[in-house]
Amino acid sequence: MEQRDSRASQPGRLTHRTVLAIAVPVMLSNVSTPLIGVVDTAVVGRLPDPAYIGAVAIGSLVFTFLFWAFGFLRMGTTGLTAQASGAGDHDEVLSSLARALLIAAVIGLVLILLQWPIRIVAFHLLGGSERVESLAQSYFDIRIWAAPATLANYVLLGWFVGLGRTDIGLVLQLILNITNIALDALFVLVFGWDVRGVAAGTLIAEYVAAAAGIVFALRYARSLDGRWDWAHVLLPERLRKTLAVNGDIMIRSLALIFVFAWFVSQGARHGDVILAANAVLMQFISVSAFFLDGLAFAAESLVGRAVGARHRATFVSAVRLTTLWAVLIAVLASLIIAIFGDTFIDWLTVDAQTRATARIYLPWAAIAPFLGVWAFQLDGIFIGATRSREMRNAMLASLAIFLAGWWLLTPWANHGLWASLHIHYFARIGTLYYFFRTLLRSFEEPLPAGQRA
Repeated sequence: MEQRDSRASQPGRLTHRTVLAIAVPVMLSNVSTPLIGVVDTAVVGRLPDPAYIGAVAIGSLVFTFLFWAFGFLRMGTTGLTAQASGAGDHDEVLSSLARALLIAAVIGLVLILLQWPIRIVAFHLLGGSERVESLAQSYFDIRIWAAPATLANYVLLGWFVGLGRTDIGLVLQLILNITNIALDALFVLVFGWDVRGVAAGTLIAEYVAAAAGIVFALRYARSLDGRWDWAHVLLPERLRKTLAVNGDIMIRSLALIFVFAWFVSQGARHGDVILAANAVLMQFISVSAFFLDGLAFAAESLVGRAVGARHRATFVSAVRLTTLWAVLIAVLASLIIAIFGDTFIDWLTVDAQTRATARIYLPWAAIAPFLGVWAFQLDGIFIGATRSREMRNAMLASLAIFLAGWWLLTPWANHGLWASLHIHYFARIGTLYYFFRTLLRSFEEPLPAGQRA
C-alpha cells in the first residue's frame, strides 16, 4: 500500500541555501573521485616511461566505458527515488533501492563471467602500442572483479542523492576514494606493483565502500515510515518503468562513453606521447566535470521532487538556482586551468616530451568546463524528471554530430580531435535545450506571475 505525505504537494521555497546544502557535499565527494585518476596518473608518472600513463589511461577507459554503460543504476535510481520522495511514497523509496541493488548484483556477476570476451573486444577497439596494451591488460584482469561492488556503489549514491541526503553520499565517496588513493600509492610506490597496484587498490576500495553503503542504507531505512516488501519491489508495472528508464539511460551513456573512447583511441594512433599528453589534460577536465556535477546532482534531486509533487514553480526555481551556481563555478574552473595548467602538468608527469606536448593542447582543456557546464545541468534536469527517452535521442544526435566534426577536422590531427570534442558539447546543449522547452510545458500548473521562463 502506497503512503503519501500531503506536504509533498507543497514543497518548501527553494533558496541558495537549499541548493548549496545539497550541492556542496556532492561537489566535495565528486571532486575526490577524479582525484583518484590524478593520483593514479601522478603515481605511475613517477616512472620514467609514458607507457605506464598510457596503460592506466586505456585500462581506466575500458572500465569507464564498461561501468558507465550501467550509469543508469546511479542516474535512474536518483530520479525515481526523488520522485517517490516528492510524492510521499516511502514504500516506493525503499523499493527503488532494492530493485536497483538486485539489478546491480546480476549485472556485476555477468560482467565477471564475460571478462574474457570483454577484454578481447575492448583492447581490439582501443588500440595502442604493444607495450601499453600489455600493461593495460594486466590492469583489466584485476579490476574486473570489482564489478558487483562498483555497480552497487552507483545505486547507493543515487539513492542518497535522490533523497537529498548528500551528506551520507559524501561519507561513502570519501570512504571509497581515500581508501583507493592510499592503496594505490602503497601498492605502486612502496610495493612496486606498477599498474597492477593501481588496479588492486581500486578493487579493494570498491568492496569496502559497498559494505559501508549497505550499512548506512539499512540504518537510514529505519527512519522512514515505509516497509520492505518484495511483492512491491517486483510489481510488473514498477519493473517496466524502471527498465524503460534505465534502458534509455544506458543507451545514452554508451553513446557518451563512445565519444571519450573514440577520443582516446584516436589519440593513441598519434603515438604514446600524444596519448599520455591527452590523458594528463583529461584529468583537468575530469576534476572540473565531477566538481560541476555537484550542481547537476542537486538539480536531479530538486527537480525530481518537484516533478513528483507536480509543482512547476519549484521546478523552475531548481533549474535557475542550480544553473546559476554551476556557471559561476565553471568560469572559475576554466580560469584556474588556464592560469595554473603548466604547473599541474609538471605535477602529473616527469616525462619531458609529455610535458611539452600537453602544454600545446592546454587551451582546449581550459575551455572545456565553461562549455560542459550547460550540458551537465541539462542532464541533471532530465535525470530528475526521468525524461530518459529525450536524453537518449539527444545524445544519439550529438554522437552523430561529433563523428561528423571529427571526420571534417581529421587533417588538423590532435587539434582537430580536441575541436570535435568541443563540438560535442555544443551538440548536447542544443539538442537537450530543444527538449527542455517541451518538458517545461508539460507541467499542468500555470507558472505564477513574475516567474515565467
